[in-house]
Amino acid sequence: MTYSTCSSPRWHWPAAVLFTMAAASLGVACRPGSQTASAPTRATVSPDTWAEVDGKAISRTEVEKAFHQSSDPNQVLSQEEALSARLSVLDDLITEEILLAKAQKQNITATDAEVDEAYKSAKGNLTDDQFQQQLFARSLSTADVRDGLKRRLITQKVIDNDVSKKITITDQQVIDFFNANRQQFNLPEDAYHLAQIVVTPTREQQVANRTGDDATSVEAVNAKVAMLLDRLQKGAPFADLARDYSEDPESAPRGGDLGLVPISAVKQAPPALRDAVLQTEPGKARVASKDGVRTIVFVVSKETAGQRDLGTPGVKQQISDGLKSRKEQLLRTAYLTEARADAKVTNYLARTVVQSQGASPVPGK
Repeated sequence: MTYSTCSSPRWHWPAAVLFTMAAASLGVACRPGSQTASAPTRATVSPDTWAEVDGKAISRTEVEKAFHQSSDPNQVLSQEEALSARLSVLDDLITEEILLAKAQKQNITATDAEVDEAYKSAKGNLTDDQFQQQLFARSLSTADVRDGLKRRLITQKVIDNDVSKKITITDQQVIDFFNANRQQFNLPEDAYHLAQIVVTPTREQQVANRTGDDATSVEAVNAKVAMLLDRLQKGAPFADLARDYSEDPESAPRGGDLGLVPISAVKQAPPALRDAVLQTEPGKARVASKDGVRTIVFVVSKETAGQRDLGTPGVKQQISDGLKSRKEQLLRTAYLTEARADAKVTNYLARTVVQSQGASPVPGK
């Protein structure tokens, strides 16, 4: 529960996406401009080099693989949409390359066991044959997926090491927040403390979860939800899964937390969500579905009306978690912005698109 440390809880069905296991692996919330000073001209590099990061080339092949991982093979895109998607994928690969360089300097890597676990999660409850069929439809191999997962794990470790682990919230900060927002802890009516994980079959321009994981088809949504329910049943913390996999850009960064939702608001929610809350015991989760979107609703607790204080069980921890999440979002954005500014980046694909007035360098695309 974050009270007003984040935006007010609201019921909605946001657009988003799955199957990006390497590209957009960070779910970067903002994409600062790249430096191009003293960059070599396009004529001096291979046409298959679509960007350079501190002298390291990012090839068309890398972008194409990442693009196919993040796109629905059954979705027909216009030339402009496909090119825009490739530019977005390339931008994420640039950020990823910058962080991988930092990882090398810090001797950060991912073990085979960690990659095995990530691969298992990506596969979900699909059989080996079903998963291979999905990879084939995207022109990918198992090695492509494992490599993308390893890169994602490493870059996430860099963020954790340089940002998340350095954030501390003091008792005084918690007290100050409570004193400044005491009225928010006075419930005029009974309320539910709720959290959610949203999974949708449509593409989202902004991926806000920590892994960049998005679903782009009904099949991918079903596989992802099955995987999440399995991990919940095995004891994985709901907040961690929400931060890693939820496709709602507002609640994912704060562990899916919606805060306290008055019972009157719950009763006015869409029927699927309303019933999921009212029919679920505290500490349990239930899936609500509508128009292909599936939401795993977690009922943290049911709270009775009245004034709460710092002695009320859970209040201190909830305030601390909310303050930490808010600071982490800010510092993460600043860290990535600084990292991009410090790197020498040349985006040849973007330059070509601008100079050609939108013509695609990819034949037939």
